[in-house]
Amino acid sequence: MSYQPSEEILEKYADVMINFALNSGEGIRPGEVVQLRVAEVAKPLLVALRRAVLKAGAHPLIFYTPDDFSREFYELANEEQLNFFPEKYLKGLIDQIDHSVAVLSETDKKELDGIDSSKIMATQKTLKPYMDWRRTKEGEGRYTWTLCMYGTKAMADEVGLSEEAYWGEIVKACYLDEAEPAAKWKALYKDLYEIKDKLDALPIEKLHIEAADTDLWISIGDNRKWLGGSGRNIPSFELFISPDWRGTEGRIQFTEPLYRYGNLIKDAYLEFKDGKVVASSASEGESILKEMIAVENADKVGEFSLTDRRFSRITKFMGETLYDENVGGENGNTHIAVGAAYRDSYTGDQTSVSEEQWEEMGYNNSVVHTDIVATSNRVVTATLKDGSSQVIYRDGEFQV
Repeated sequence: MSYQPSEEILEKYADVMINFALNSGEGIRPGEVVQLRVAEVAKPLLVALRRAVLKAGAHPLIFYTPDDFSREFYELANEEQLNFFPEKYLKGLIDQIDHSVAVLSETDKKELDGIDSSKIMATQKTLKPYMDWRRTKEGEGRYTWTLCMYGTKAMADEVGLSEEAYWGEIVKACYLDEAEPAAKWKALYKDLYEIKDKLDALPIEKLHIEAADTDLWISIGDNRKWLGGSGRNIPSFELFISPDWRGTEGRIQFTEPLYRYGNLIKDAYLEFKDGKVVASSASEGESILKEMIAVENADKVGEFSLTDRRFSRITKFMGETLYDENVGGENGNTHIAVGAAYRDSYTGDQTSVSEEQWEEMGYNNSVVHTDIVATSNRVVTATLKDGSSQVIYRDGEFQV
């Protein structure tokens, strides 16, 4: 019989997601509409999430999908079906909801292995208007979202853990072993914000990341701020920024396997020149990596992130980006995302900025946003606007 966490754990989990993570750490309000995106295998958490929404006086809108349901679509769909965009449905959905919770859970980590990668990316490309509508509403302060994970046997097997041990990592990472998890998250964010404020106070022009097989330069750009602790992901221990993509130069070797679009990518490597990927490779899943990068603007950096090992409660590889991009361990982690930037990184009023101005500031815009993680020991040195330099990260810890 499959392992299932206790009712107490599920209730705590749902409370964190609904009454803390949404509304940027404030929780939902009565009368709001909350979309719950959950797969069949995660039904126990769906029940707890809906209960929390109802108790808060809000309206649950449930998107419930069967397990092992994606592969046949790509096997049977013709070109017209691959490119179909349900405009009226998705526009109405964005207009209706105030928040969304997506629960990551899988019964087959490699469900789309062997499917033509161009088919997978075709359906991703059709979602561009939907992603733009969602981002606009979020930028106007009328929508928030969050992600969490429900462990399954397939997910645990993939990383060599028992299902109970896998759930033990989820419980620990999300403070579900504490009497009041939300209070723990608020205390953590207070400490994170202290470092974030110090980073924001530094007039950083560019960052130099040095590690094994890595020599990468990232230009920050003007009117940027560091982000973290917003409740968008649970768990989340990182601090990140959306840089000016045009100033990315050099190479980076990633160490952590990446499960993306139903495929596994191992040992991803990227080289940048004039802000764009000019070379890419992987020991496994190279075709899906290259197909993804070929999507419009997915060859540019949308995010740069660092995780301090002193904050993260994640120490094991979990085979899911939500966790692996926040791993602590011996060296913390660095990750970059190719594709869309986070416009929350802008210091001003997002609603007053035109698309042309976003482009002028070097904020990348793409339907893709894929985080790729490196846990190799690294030194990150900031070049300040007066020409001086300062190490801001070493041996897995911030130095500010």
